[in-house]
Amino acid sequence: MAKRKGTVPTAEPAPRSENYTVLARRYRPQQFSDLVGQEPVARALVNALQSNRVAHAYLFTGARGVGKTSTARILAKALNCVQGPTTTPCGTCDICQSIAVGEDVDVIEIDGASNRRIDEVREIRQNVQYRPSRARYKIYIIDEVHQLTKEAFNALLKTLEEPPDHVKFIFATTEVEKIPITILSRCQRFDFAGIGTARIVDRLREIVTQEAMAADSEALEMVARRAGGSMRDAQSLLDQLLAFGTERLTVEQVHRLLGTARDERVHELAAAILEHDAKKTVDLLHQAAEEGLQLGEFLDQLMDYWRDLMIVSCAGPEATNLTVATRQRPILCSQAAGLQLDTILAGLDILSATKARLRGSSHGRVLLEMALVRLARLEDLVPLAQLAQWLGQPQPGQAARSPSPSSASLGAPRPGVVQPPEIAKKKPLTNAESPRTGGATPLAEESLAQVWQEVLAQVGALLSNELHKAGLPAISGPNTLVLHFQSRYNLSREHCQNPTNVTRIEDTLKKVTGQVWHLRIESVSEANVSQPPETNGRDTEAPISQSRRQRQEAMQLPLVKRVMEVMGAQILDVDEGFGSAENGTTDAPDPEQAEE
Repeated sequence: MAKRKGTVPTAEPAPRSENYTVLARRYRPQQFSDLVGQEPVARALVNALQSNRVAHAYLFTGARGVGKTSTARILAKALNCVQGPTTTPCGTCDICQSIAVGEDVDVIEIDGASNRRIDEVREIRQNVQYRPSRARYKIYIIDEVHQLTKEAFNALLKTLEEPPDHVKFIFATTEVEKIPITILSRCQRFDFAGIGTARIVDRLREIVTQEAMAADSEALEMVARRAGGSMRDAQSLLDQLLAFGTERLTVEQVHRLLGTARDERVHELAAAILEHDAKKTVDLLHQAAEEGLQLGEFLDQLMDYWRDLMIVSCAGPEATNLTVATRQRPILCSQAAGLQLDTILAGLDILSATKARLRGSSHGRVLLEMALVRLARLEDLVPLAQLAQWLGQPQPGQAARSPSPSSASLGAPRPGVVQPPEIAKKKPLTNAESPRTGGATPLAEESLAQVWQEVLAQVGALLSNELHKAGLPAISGPNTLVLHFQSRYNLSREHCQNPTNVTRIEDTLKKVTGQVWHLRIESVSEANVSQPPETNGRDTEAPISQSRRQRQEAMQLPLVKRVMEVMGAQILDVDEGFGSAENGTTDAPDPEQAEE
């Protein structure tokens, strides 16, 4: 079950022979000091070796290619080296060299993906009782341990908790969440972080120098970014690029091999999108496809660019860890300065959603074109808050049926508010038709209705709808208005009593009247509200009384009351026959249903 490896890795240039060893193997770390980006893990293991506190089981978790298996081999060499246990294994003895290539008889490397059944674990349990052949410890390195079956994990529990003194376990996994908690509690866990782009670039530059070749710094930076924090991925890609090009690795060679677009092409497309030129955007995408660019890679580049816009918009021009090249940062900063953060986030959401849809679609180009056109028209999208405001405005057909003071807000658009199409096309009211006056209108009993209608037209449709439920305010003392809300409008009263809304209403009063007015909002019970007198006439008053009675009965229904409280709805009309026995309803609601 041991994992057999190839030739002995060295740090020398590859020999000119048929047996070529890839860079990722030849430049594998051989000492704790060689680990790049994992200094905390290396320091903890070195301290454990120096203090003789080496545990019987370790769990190394992290993304691919960050050094988990390499660290396991270094730890195995430190424990079994002829000069050890030591923090600096010699690397020259037979045991160290055998462990480095995965061929030592006492260090068994097991692939958890292909040895995942309970039978393989039972074999481990039978073999742990035998002492190592020539080394101090028998060490089991199980890679991708999360792929073991549940039964295999259960069979390993007792042995893992109390192994013989001569046995050590080292587990490596990329998906630690799939490992049972009973296994985790028996191991010392070390989390391997992703390696930074700068650290990868430095390591790649060292490798290029040792390979007696040359590379542009920007090309190495592109390789490091493409690796996504994985040193092994970066070395494998560098190996492929060195075999692809000449003695010097250039940016153009990286783009040609990866099928990505040049930075200038990405900036040109981004500029067309931000200029809302949908035609130019589609044309640039067509040119990129004709040049053989991979659309998926192109989309990733756009996502990285929009991510950079977001970072610059939040952190300013001094933002770090950007994917864009240094020479392109001034253009990026100027574009981010002209955009709102919400617009950038909306564009990034469009691109990420398109990326997810590309995985299961055979029409990738259509999806990408649709995403780019949406980005180019992003400014035309209506915010949700604006839609809610439009819904709160009465439609032209409803104005004659249910007139309200807030309907004056449809006359002329307020600054900064986008009008819906049917309102934008409507002819503005003339000065004679508009309730607004050219100058300030002093507030008095005779002008109260006109002034309050002007205030409702200027405070906004949402707040205007809430204020309308209180009716006309009353003048109470010098420069004081009082609004009375019935108890059933408690939610509307609380909304209007918000300090921000009160300040808005008082400022609007000052603007309309030219005087400072203070607003006081109170709640009154429905019993204290004067009701119009009932009449006994039967010719003309009976239909009115019947309609009023039906409306009052409808307002007592729990569902209707709840809708009126939450959504601020009003009863405009009650159908004839509402509440009759023929419709399956009763005149009075069921008390139990009302409680529910």
